[in-house]
Amino acid sequence: MVTQPGKYKGKVIKMGGACATYTSPDTGITYYACIIKDATACCAQGIEFVLTDDCKMPDDYPKKGDEIEIVGIFDTYMENGMEYGTLRNSSIVSLNLGDNRNK
Repeated sequence: MVTQPGKYKGKVIKMGGACATYTSPDTGITYYACIIKDATACCAQGIEFVLTDDCKMPDDYPKKGDEIEIVGIFDTYMENGMEYGTLRNSSIVSLNLGDNRNK
């Protein structure tokens, strides 16, 4: 998906991993991603997701460190001359609160 995103555009994708967030210092936009580890847990890849339109940021989104399972439609977009992959119209299938909720 990362190296040949065109093959996956429009397909329904389900993924699970840890929620990560990044807020751009230039635009103030917060991006949410699911960090997926490989089979040996030595490497990881993050894929951005955007929840359905009826979900509002940040209230309806998982927090950084939450273990999530997301399903959505894979798509790409261009930003600052770079192509990015994202899951659009995503829904949270399962959510386990991370350790950061108690801090």
